[in-house]
Amino acid sequence: MENIRGSAWMVLAMLGFAVEDMFVKLAADGVPVGQILMMFGLGGMVGFLLLTWRRGERALVPQAMNKTLAMRAVFEISGRLFFILSLALSTLSSTSAILQATPLAVTLGAAVFMGERVGWQRWIAILIGFIGVLLVIKPTPEAFQLTSILAVLGMLGFAGRDLATRAAPPALSNMQLGVYGFAVLVPTGGVYAAATSGFVWPDAFSWFAITGATVIGIGAYYALTVAMRTGEVSVVTPFRYSRLLFALGFGFAIFGETPDLMMLLGSSIIVLSGIYILVNGRRALVPSKPAAL
Repeated sequence: MENIRGSAWMVLAMLGFAVEDMFVKLAADGVPVGQILMMFGLGGMVGFLLLTWRRGERALVPQAMNKTLAMRAVFEISGRLFFILSLALSTLSSTSAILQATPLAVTLGAAVFMGERVGWQRWIAILIGFIGVLLVIKPTPEAFQLTSILAVLGMLGFAGRDLATRAAPPALSNMQLGVYGFAVLVPTGGVYAAATSGFVWPDAFSWFAITGATVIGIGAYYALTVAMRTGEVSVVTPFRYSRLLFALGFGFAIFGETPDLMMLLGSSIIVLSGIYILVNGRRALVPSKPAAL
């Protein structure tokens, strides 16, 4: 039952993130990307501040002042900025498909920068997974779209953020990290908006979309936290990939997107490679049975 509850929370979280992405893409039709980033960051920061205070924690603690958190802020900024740019300029389906390669990039980064052991099977899975990314991008002169690179840069930013999160001081809670992650988006979005397209006063629908993205995004983050603390990680975590199914559905129903065969094939390869890495990594943590005396 714990595994069923954890899996249900994970699917709910992924549905929430897919809805958040949909709202951001809708808002981008009437509001500049930098302003969306600033407003989204402000709303998320306030939301996580309330959650932090509700838990009786202080928002700003001495452990937050270190190089790891500064590096995490840089990756958070690059991940969010490029991801929102990709949502605004490319399709929801392809952006979400490329985002699914984040666990592959995290595993690669953990091996290269953090000295974690990665067996040859997982190295092969990482390679195959990135081949799936190439199929989604379609790196041929006839089919390649430059906006796909934005999604790749966003994915790499999120992977770097996740690695920095793993190296963050254990004394910092998920809610405190949420405050810091959203707070850095406010000045970043403001500077980017001022340097590019400026600011506009959002219409009623844009306010609705940005508010919906913020509120549902916070709820999805909470559901993700509950999911990762309920049931076995090896059972619950693969349900992260349900986000792609929701994104494909929203892309078709809301934006009229129809993914081609290459994109569907690449997405399947990414998902299967990621699930293999998750399951294989979990098995490596299970101690073998002692031999009979």
